[in-house]
Amino acid sequence: MAMMGKANVKPEAKCVILCHSKKKGYYKQFLYSPLPVESHLDSFLADHLCAEVVTKTVKNKQHAVDYMTWTLYYRRLTKNPNYYGLAGSSGYHLNDHLSELVEEKLADLEDSNCIAIENEMDLQPLNLGIIASYYYIHYTTIDFFASCVKSKSKFKTLLEILSAATEYETVPVRHHEDRVLKSSFRHLKLPISMPNFSTSRTKANILLQNHFSRTPLSTDMRADQRLIVLDAVRLLNAMVDIISSNGWLKPALAAMEMSQMVVQARWKTDSPLLQVPHFTPDTVERCKGVSVNSVFDILEMEDDVREKTLQVNEDQMAEIADFCNAYPDVELEFEVQDKEELKAGGLVSVVVKVERAEDEDDEDEDDDEEPRGTVYAKYYPKPKKEAWWLVIGDEKENTLLSIKRLSNLDKKAAVTLQFEAPRKVGENELKLYLMSDSVMGCDQEHKMNISLKENDDESDSSSDEE
Repeated sequence: MAMMGKANVKPEAKCVILCHSKKKGYYKQFLYSPLPVESHLDSFLADHLCAEVVTKTVKNKQHAVDYMTWTLYYRRLTKNPNYYGLAGSSGYHLNDHLSELVEEKLADLEDSNCIAIENEMDLQPLNLGIIASYYYIHYTTIDFFASCVKSKSKFKTLLEILSAATEYETVPVRHHEDRVLKSSFRHLKLPISMPNFSTSRTKANILLQNHFSRTPLSTDMRADQRLIVLDAVRLLNAMVDIISSNGWLKPALAAMEMSQMVVQARWKTDSPLLQVPHFTPDTVERCKGVSVNSVFDILEMEDDVREKTLQVNEDQMAEIADFCNAYPDVELEFEVQDKEELKAGGLVSVVVKVERAEDEDDEDEDDDEEPRGTVYAKYYPKPKKEAWWLVIGDEKENTLLSIKRLSNLDKKAAVTLQFEAPRKVGENELKLYLMSDSVMGCDQEHKMNISLKENDDESDSSSDEE
């Protein structure tokens, strides 16, 4: 009965149910007698409390109990106590149940390093809890990411960690689907450690790799892949924040590249030209023959050479032109403040100016066109706005010194990055990275050498200790 509606198709519809005469009264009660709706807040309470602690709505345990009294869960406790495991519906039973439930969930959040409990009463948000709340991610996922990602984690490891997120546990593994997964597993580009084809984590890993390879799938598998891909970007954003909090450069850059792969459905080892619509490996080879290796080179080609090389019709050429015109052309400049006075262990400030290059035609663009910053991503399930990371790090030491996310680069932006200078006196070779979260082939890497003098304050303090 619930599946007989025609929403957004016709304003009216009729449903005829043919049944045994004795069952007629049974089915009619579904129409005229509403069924009770029970609450399952207790199963997700930890994530709700984490968000409320971060926003300072809940500041202590008593606030958490008071918060529960405003929910449907509290209302249903008195109406159906047996369903929730209560021995009675008196005020004593309710308070005891809510107190135990809140204590249990807050203890789980504390064990996951999402919150801190001070004086056995006051609640304070921690970094992992803030990240989980900001990206709407399960606290168990954040705890798992933080415990599994290491300074030397490679791309393959990060992919397996991503696939094991709690958000993917709801991905179903249907009857006989393990056979399809085994068949697909044999053609994967990256092997999976200890695969179990009856688990959602293995299925998520396989479907993500199929997404990067643009492998055709069945209708059900494609629907599951869509859900996995939609969650992957925000999970990777959270992973980047966790890695940067630990000050690791290489795993952070690998997670950023994986975000590009999720949006564009390409491997990072593929040519950036394969992002372009209607481009095939053969097209890329023809482009290499005329020294075209990037999207910018396509725009600079002569018309006759372009037509001969691409070999597409007019509609396809128009789509290629739209992609190339929307492809981000970003110019970056930076300046180290007080460069001559920098000291080891001191504070370093870097002013970064990022500007999107514009054509003269862009100023007269129509309102009907896609707004600037919208990513062309045919294989991503929903519209995506581009975002960027500015990163300063030491590649040799694998240390990430500063990071800033630019969520909306319309025309230009000026950002100040601050970090604690390395302890090494003399020349230090650092790098400034501009990383996209959605587009491949437009990342930038700039050398940033700084000369550090000995810090007099530190030398004085060390001599005093002696």
